[in-house]
Amino acid sequence: MKVKTQSKKVNKSWLNDHVNDPYVKLAQKDGYRARAAYKLKEINETLNLIRPGMVVVDLGSAPGAWSQYTRRCMAPQGAAVGELDGTVIALDILPMASVEGVHFIQGDFREPEVATQLIDYLAGRSVDTVISDMAPNLSGIESADAARMTHLVELAVEFAVGHLSPQGALVVKVFHGSGYSQLVKLFKETFLVVKPIKPKSSRSNSSENFIVGIGLK
Repeated sequence: MKVKTQSKKVNKSWLNDHVNDPYVKLAQKDGYRARAAYKLKEINETLNLIRPGMVVVDLGSAPGAWSQYTRRCMAPQGAAVGELDGTVIALDILPMASVEGVHFIQGDFREPEVATQLIDYLAGRSVDTVISDMAPNLSGIESADAARMTHLVELAVEFAVGHLSPQGALVVKVFHGSGYSQLVKLFKETFLVVKPIKPKSSRSNSSENFIVGIGLK
């Protein structure tokens, strides 16, 4: 009974925080599907990784907030619809409602069929920036969750190495704790510049963090 009561309290607390979260309200006002858009916005405003004319791939894109923000970066006056100067490709196993100007491929990017669709759409172009807000379903068992997170980040790095231009960049979500130092090490082995970032829009009580790698070694 105590466990259930505690769980209810946690859920109620989370719901209360969510409802009163300024970024949730801002996302609703600005037409973003999730508050996560502001995390990428802060990262981009700091490092200028997404610009008009670029080719950007959003790995694990659903529900689409990062794709929405990216297309606005490539549109005159940051418009959510209309003209687009650049290419945004979103990939996810899950379905995603369309975002105007974003090319969505549903499937596992490790599968040959999906990889072929991506290569065909790129038509010989390199990717300028890969963004990934992917995270596993957490079990609460730290070692298992860390292993799942590490695997996803390793997949994102492998994808980036295969598709990025030499000066390209990769943004991934990570969590502080078991396995974090190994992921930073992997980035330092792969990229010339590595920057861990904790956006203000990432909840302060969360272990969530982001790592940015720029320029392939």
